[in-house]
Amino acid sequence: MKTAIRRASPAVRRIGSAARLSVSAAPHLLCVHIAMAVVAALLPVAMAWLTKLTLDGLSAGSSLQQAVAPAAVLAVGGLVAGILPHASSYVRSCMERQVGLHAQTRLFEAVGRIIGLGPFESPTFLDRLNLAKQAGGRAPLQVVDGFIGASKSVVTMAAFVGSLSVVSPELSVFVVIFGFPVIVAEVLLARRRTAMMWGISPTERREFFYNQLLSNVNAAKEIRLYSLGRFLRNRMLDDRRLINSAREKMDRHTFRVQAGLGLMAALVAGAGLLWAVRAADSGRLTLGDITMLVAAIAAVQSGLAQFAAQTAVAHEALVMFGHYETVTHAEPDLVVHAAPRAIAPLTSGIELHDVWFRYSEDDDWVLRGVNLSIGAGKSVAVVGLNGAGKSTLVKLLCRFYDPTRGRILWDGIDLRDIDVDELRSRMGAVFQDFMHYDMTAGENIALGDLSALGDSARLHDAAEHAGIHKKLVGLPRGYDTLLSRTFYLESEKGVEDSGVLLSGGEWQRVALARVFLRSDRDFLILDEPTSGLDPEAEYEFHSALKALREGRTSLVISHRMGTVRTADHIVVLAQGKVTESGSHEELMSRENVYAKLFRAQAAGYSPQPGVAVVRTQEVP
Repeated sequence: MKTAIRRASPAVRRIGSAARLSVSAAPHLLCVHIAMAVVAALLPVAMAWLTKLTLDGLSAGSSLQQAVAPAAVLAVGGLVAGILPHASSYVRSCMERQVGLHAQTRLFEAVGRIIGLGPFESPTFLDRLNLAKQAGGRAPLQVVDGFIGASKSVVTMAAFVGSLSVVSPELSVFVVIFGFPVIVAEVLLARRRTAMMWGISPTERREFFYNQLLSNVNAAKEIRLYSLGRFLRNRMLDDRRLINSAREKMDRHTFRVQAGLGLMAALVAGAGLLWAVRAADSGRLTLGDITMLVAAIAAVQSGLAQFAAQTAVAHEALVMFGHYETVTHAEPDLVVHAAPRAIAPLTSGIELHDVWFRYSEDDDWVLRGVNLSIGAGKSVAVVGLNGAGKSTLVKLLCRFYDPTRGRILWDGIDLRDIDVDELRSRMGAVFQDFMHYDMTAGENIALGDLSALGDSARLHDAAEHAGIHKKLVGLPRGYDTLLSRTFYLESEKGVEDSGVLLSGGEWQRVALARVFLRSDRDFLILDEPTSGLDPEAEYEFHSALKALREGRTSLVISHRMGTVRTADHIVVLAQGKVTESGSHEELMSRENVYAKLFRAQAAGYSPQPGVAVVRTQEVP
């Protein structure tokens, strides 16, 4: 008994949660929906009794006036029965929109509460999030609707079984007993269908990836140059075949079960009709009784099927809604301090004390005992080969992850003790994998600081510093030009080629402009800030970058040694450890890794004997 309660309690909690969600989203519509369900449940029973009374009255020789009254009520009932399904469908559609919007709002508010990046780099979480997004728009109302629909079927069946028991108690018991295997079979089908959906979710996500890849403008060049279309298409279709195979297997099983249930229903109905014919022949049943009997058998069978179907749908929706609930009620992915400490503008600096980090217990260490000091107002550069841990260091400083061991301090305060929103509000950053937003040019820059949205002066100033203002102001709609051809602005719907695509270097400058919007922040992180710029543009940007870093605390990560040489302090990272540190001059004098990297890169820019140097000039 206790085990059954424990098993039922998650389902009960989910039903309650779905009901609360529906009530909060559309309380009045839900009341109307329930009222319509009650009317729809009782109406068939009332009409069956009215039909019986009308036929019995006529067969007994009642006057026409006596038969007109129930017939008139029967006609009104028929009118209501004709209108009610359409009205109910309309109300349900209105509810679905409102509940779906409310559920989606809750889901993405929960996603927004995720502090770090860990969940977004977990395939399990991404699969669950994918199912939660599918469930969020439909599952809450499906759960409530399934409960209402099942209750409606129970009310209709109870009324008809009561009516049937008046005509034939034995037949009513027989019909009720028949219903149990129907319900059990449908519930088992729902469980199997839900397990199938969870099983194919990773394959569906992978198939969607190939689908997007084959229609993505960023991938189009390599796909066509390397003739990858057939290869990627075959992979996508292989995944689609696996999905289709799983669904087909489920459909075959469903067909077999439901065909068997249909055969049982036909046998019950046939047996009932044979009994009714014999009973009528012996005078035990009137014409009205036979009508009631036929209506009752059909209604009970239909009610059983609807109850089983609604229960199955509700069960499936409950399981899907469980993924939604798991995401919306998830604990914070990183430690949240109950009483976070306030921080003032950075005065001492940022310190890393014996920082170790790995992404999971099964992974190797990415950082191994890193000690680093970034003094307030100073610029620190980090260099190293790929895989040295540079990007991970940035993630820790932004508190996308917490150190596995060790501490990171902001003026002596552990980052874990600071409100994460306040911490990040004091930072500005451009990441190596910066984003291209399918928005206008002005919006793309303003995303660096939403308070600048609509402030042309600030946007233009940031773009000037990043060297992209002339390009943006010369676009067809200036800063209001959409930097995408994925879709249209509402004001330009139907206008072909209204969006504009920027080059990689131009997008780099737009991303840099976001940082210039936050140039007044305490700490700036520049992760490969000039990776997409040509040498001449890089040279021009160095002066702006120097002005940006002047007097501010900053961390620069770059493979380009010219970008880091002006930093106050340079750190060499190798295999997750700090192997060298000092100024450019000090590191060059030591003739270690930094000096070798710098000279190797500088040699690439020096003319070789016997090689002509080609100078290019930008075309205006």
